Amino acid sequence: MGGLWVQLAVGQWETELVTNCLFCAIAAGEIPATIVAENDRVVVFADVNPQAPTHVLAIPRDHYTDFAELVDADPQLAVDVMAAATQAARQAGLDDGYRIVFNTGPNSGQTVPHVHAHVLGGRQLTWPPG
Repeated sequence: MGGLWVQLAVGQWETELVTNCLFCAIAAGEIPATIVAENDRVVVFADVNPQAPTHVLAIPRDHYTDFAELVDADPQLAVDVMAAATQAARQAGLDDGYRIVFNTGPNSGQTVPHVHAHVLGGRQLTWPPG
């Protein structure tokens, strides 16, 4: 299991092992969320701050800080998260297109240090993002 980031100052982060993780609590059913799909390894739920008409997050139940850590530790689980994200897009009827995004690290805009795939769709998505 990875650590969580603690912000020391703007732009400064430190990794520290913390037991309180928002997404771990959602995966465990301790914090309510609008669950779209789940299995024994992955949970997909609606983002509370949607950036598109469809915006869900796919997370592993096990805690990994970011996608790089997940891939290094459990490549099959990384595939499972991607498959769940793809299935959620299909289930939402995003036949005209969608985007799957993993923000990795504080400079990417990752705000919750538990790996999660954003599935965005239902509107024209511009490029480049951010």
